[in-house]
Amino acid sequence: MSQAEFAKSIYVSNGYAADLENANKKVNDRIIHLISLSFGVSEDWLRNGTGNMYFTTPAEKLQRLTSLFNDLPPRFQDYVMVQIEQLLSTIEGKEPDK
Repeated sequence: MSQAEFAKSIYVSNGYAADLENANKKVNDRIIHLISLSFGVSEDWLRNGTGNMYFTTPAEKLQRLTSLFNDLPPRFQDYVMVQIEQLLSTIEGKEPDK
């Protein structure tokens, strides 16, 4: 992945990503959170090198999903719920409830 692709993935400018790489800027909580969200990497692993690098178990994934969901405004929570229901209906081969 190029530096530009990485920057775009975590919603920062190319210059900001370059400053992070060159240690001209410190990695803050926001950047760690964005990396975790974008790449499915554990924040604990990013901060401390402890635990699994990626979310691997259903419990870890559910914990992360719950955290992300709780950070959303209610209208986006509703949107996520509809999308999950539609995905499940598609997998099951039936029409979603309207």
